[in-house]
Amino acid sequence: MTASDPILSVRDLTARIVSRKQIVDAVKGVSFDIARGEAVGFVGESGCGKSVTARAIMRLAPEGTRVELGGSVHFDGQELLPMSEAAMRDVRGRRIAMVFQDPMTSLNPVITVGAQIDDILRRHTGLSGRAARARTVELLDQVGIPAPAQRADDYPHQFSGGMRQRVLIAIAISCDPDLLIADEPTTALDVTVQAQILRLLLRLREERGMSLMLITHDFGVVAGMVERVNVMYGGRIVEAASVDDIFRAPTHDYTRALLAAVPRLDRHGVAP
Repeated sequence: MTASDPILSVRDLTARIVSRKQIVDAVKGVSFDIARGEAVGFVGESGCGKSVTARAIMRLAPEGTRVELGGSVHFDGQELLPMSEAAMRDVRGRRIAMVFQDPMTSLNPVITVGAQIDDILRRHTGLSGRAARARTVELLDQVGIPAPAQRADDYPHQFSGGMRQRVLIAIAISCDPDLLIADEPTTALDVTVQAQILRLLLRLREERGMSLMLITHDFGVVAGMVERVNVMYGGRIVEAASVDDIFRAPTHDYTRALLAAVPRLDRHGVAP
């Protein structure tokens, strides 16, 4: 595989969510590539299939459901969909990591944040004891947690929302993944903290050379964060272009509507 080959190549991906109450075709023939070191945004309203696409790549199902997947997910020379669950567990966290949108439900409330990071390091890197704790403190420091050696012994409820999100990012980057999936990483955060989290992701991506898949409903978030954008609607990608082309000359009506909802300093009055 050459340096120009994409690290992630998705072709005709489908995802059908099956629960006791209903069957939902959440992703319908999605295709895209992410190059090594590239940042790609996925934008669309809630329910359009963005998060299900990300979870399908990770082979994760929403709680209480099963997901029937089709198509191809090719990651760095490996086809992920036919993999055994044991093999997939080695990919998750170590090669592909995910930052979920709700840190309170993603972190275990009865285990200290340091112990949760230690556990990931033991599972994927073989570090244990003092070596794992030293690496945990280093990671917390890298994501901007003050007094990291002391805060490692705190529980999730002792952190603010923004600090909990930083802990999730520390967990995600702990094994130096090749691809980081950030699923609405600034949801429920105030605008100042949102900006801090986005700057952190941008800095970490540049320092580590990892690829980034950024999922959001807000075009304001992808500006300055990604090179290319995929706009999703109804489980499909309806427009794909460079971030500059999307903002300058969107071609799909849905993309135009999303862009019209972004507040702008040069726009006066209220749109009809």
